[in-house]
Amino acid sequence: MGFEEFVAERLDGLLRYATVLTNDPHLAQDIVQDVLLRAQQRWDGIASPPTYVRRMVTNEYLSWRRRAVRRMVPSSHDVLDALSPPEADPAAAYDERDAMLGLLATLPRKQRAAIVLRYYENYSDAEIAAVLRCGTSTVRSQISRALTTLRQAPHPAALTTGAGE
Repeated sequence: MGFEEFVAERLDGLLRYATVLTNDPHLAQDIVQDVLLRAQQRWDGIASPPTYVRRMVTNEYLSWRRRAVRRMVPSSHDVLDALSPPEADPAAAYDERDAMLGLLATLPRKQRAAIVLRYYENYSDAEIAAVLRCGTSTVRSQISRALTTLRQAPHPAALTTGAGE
């Protein structure tokens, strides 16, 4: 698969993923753009582009969080709607989505990345460990701590997924 084909097929997903990680659609666009520019330069040497580029986005997010002064730009419904598939009743999902994004924003960066990779991207522990460059036990620990924090949040209704509870 060529670089142009990859971008045409995966750009929307990468932008959604980065937006959930950063809680800032403009920063998400910057991160994805920077990552794609770097990936294009070494495209011929990339064995598994989807995994490699997703790891690059995650690493860029993690390093941005380390070096940048924390700034929060609230996400607007219009921007998130443009990045997500249409829903049957979008008005009902706004409050839940905003509450969840707000809760995710309170997590430490590695916990947030692990949660997003697990529940938003459906990655396995091994895949998350590869992206975050840590052990699978660390992944399980990060996810466990994050879920504990999210469950203790003041708005637990935002966390109802219908699974396990």
